[in-house]
Amino acid sequence: MITIFSTILSVLFVLPPLGFVAAYIFFRMITKNNRKCVQRALDYTTIFFIIAVHFLIITIWGKSLFWLIIVVMILIAMVFAVVHWKIKGEILFGKVLKGFWRFNFILFFLTYLALTFYGLIHRALTFTFFS
Repeated sequence: MITIFSTILSVLFVLPPLGFVAAYIFFRMITKNNRKCVQRALDYTTIFFIIAVHFLIITIWGKSLFWLIIVVMILIAMVFAVVHWKIKGEILFGKVLKGFWRFNFILFFLTYLALTFYGLIHRALTFTFFS
């Protein structure tokens, strides 16, 4: 049982778009509301994209930049809080957190795609020219 769970978790960390699709299908069966399905799938799979970006960086460059990922996320949270405060005059923690988390999805999804393509091209060129 633990082996199956760790295998599924590993696949979700390596292929977070697969996790997004699985979460979307799961929530689609429950709610029947397309907008809520997408939003919940975004919310639940953001962590998989963050971890996947971390492991892609380790795979491509051979060092962990997790501290940089955390710093970027903290800076994004600070910007969201300040902008929300300037616009609304008060900080509504739930709205700030939701905006922050969904922005992180977009950021890490795009970063995941960019690093995946960069890694593929880098490995192909390295294999072609240096083998």
